[in-house]
Amino acid sequence: MERIEKQMQFILEIDKEKQIKRKTLQSNGKDFEDDAQHAWHMAIMTLLLSEYSNEKIDVLKTISMLLIHDLVEIDAGDTYAYDDQGLKVQNEREILAANRIFNLLPEDQAKKVFDLWNEFEERKTPEAKFARVMDNFQPVMLNAVTDGRMWAENGVHLEKILKRNEKTHEGSEVLWKYMYEHFILPNVKKGRIKE
Repeated sequence: MERIEKQMQFILEIDKEKQIKRKTLQSNGKDFEDDAQHAWHMAIMTLLLSEYSNEKIDVLKTISMLLIHDLVEIDAGDTYAYDDQGLKVQNEREILAANRIFNLLPEDQAKKVFDLWNEFEERKTPEAKFARVMDNFQPVMLNAVTDGRMWAENGVHLEKILKRNEKTHEGSEVLWKYMYEHFILPNVKKGRIKE
């Protein structure tokens, strides 16, 4: 029973991910998404868009990475993609959170979750590279569909978006090109993204 008790403790703890608000509007343009919605959306997107990965990927492994990669934000909080100050200490905060949250699990499962989280962070494997594509593509898509409102409100510059996405093509040339041409450039032209 000790094993299942640890698993249940973790399962209940990660329910808190639903409370972590992001700075990305949902497609309705009025509600902010939370981390759990973000993870769910990327998991479904991976099922549908994995054919555009530059390399063959293990879809279940990629989805698993996407479902666990933001669990650390339960303790660390969400760091806005263009928050220079927050990004400086993000890694430190997230490592502390990972140690607390993942170690609620039985040792073998904690190791598996840690390994997936680290693989995502290192972005070296085809799965991690594609998971990073989804993690970048999804909020850019939502920003575009909401008329770039959060980009405009936060004074986001094109150079910051390009910097954040400098490795996106490594996971999917097709999706990077699509994101750039359909989501980013139109918002530059409309003045929603600063040049």
